[in-house]
Amino acid sequence: MPSEGVNRYTAIIERIFATHYTPGARVVEFAREDIETVAAELDVRLPKNLGDIVYTFRYRAALPESIGSLADEGEAWIIRPAGRGLYRFELTRAVTLEPNENMAVTKIPDSTPGVISLYALSDEQALLAKLRYNRLVDIFACVTCYSLQNHLRTTVPGVGQVETDELYVGVDKRGVHYVIPIQAKGGTDRLSVVQIEQDVALCASKFPSLVCRPVGTQFMRDGVIVLFEFEHGGDGVRIVSEKHYQLVPPDELSDSDLLAYRQRLSE
Repeated sequence: MPSEGVNRYTAIIERIFATHYTPGARVVEFAREDIETVAAELDVRLPKNLGDIVYTFRYRAALPESIGSLADEGEAWIIRPAGRGLYRFELTRAVTLEPNENMAVTKIPDSTPGVISLYALSDEQALLAKLRYNRLVDIFACVTCYSLQNHLRTTVPGVGQVETDELYVGVDKRGVHYVIPIQAKGGTDRLSVVQIEQDVALCASKFPSLVCRPVGTQFMRDGVIVLFEFEHGGDGVRIVSEKHYQLVPPDELSDSDLLAYRQRLSE
């Protein structure tokens, strides 16, 4: 049994990887049942939701060093779905989807209804509500957008079940139609390459005639909201655009702020 200081999720994921890994492998497959088998071998308690172990190492915590050390420089192991109840560790180009602390912040007059701010139940839900009521997706994407559905859960061929936090559709001045899947992260959760890939696959499957523009968003310090736009090409997921917004009372938006924003436009 692992020592008390070893996180049980870490112990389980390390054993699963070590059991299936062969030297030089770039893909290591495992099944949901392996979680139960390994937990019994290690005599560690399982969570009620077995999927929480995989979720943790996708979106909350880095994989253990014993796994990370087996990646070449510039690469990293991630966990992808591989079918119903199946997963795979896969080597991919290392990508950090973290906010740039040096980005300029743009103030936006806050249009969030007070009653929504009062009763929002989680960081993620509060974030999605602020995007919606302040039309931040429209501002960020420069497209007129409408929320089509939130917490969309569906099945995508070749991927399995996927879920996106909110789905927008939009139209620009030329009449081009867009689908914009949103991944929102609150608390300690992190944006994930796997989620962006799944959003792209979802759009290709369900909305093949629309232009897909995947977006990620999260809170930063002092309530600043960061939005990323991504693209997915032959070399994986890339950040196309990043903007930081701060919702403020109208009287906190000064003439000097507006002047600074006009100067940005002319640069």
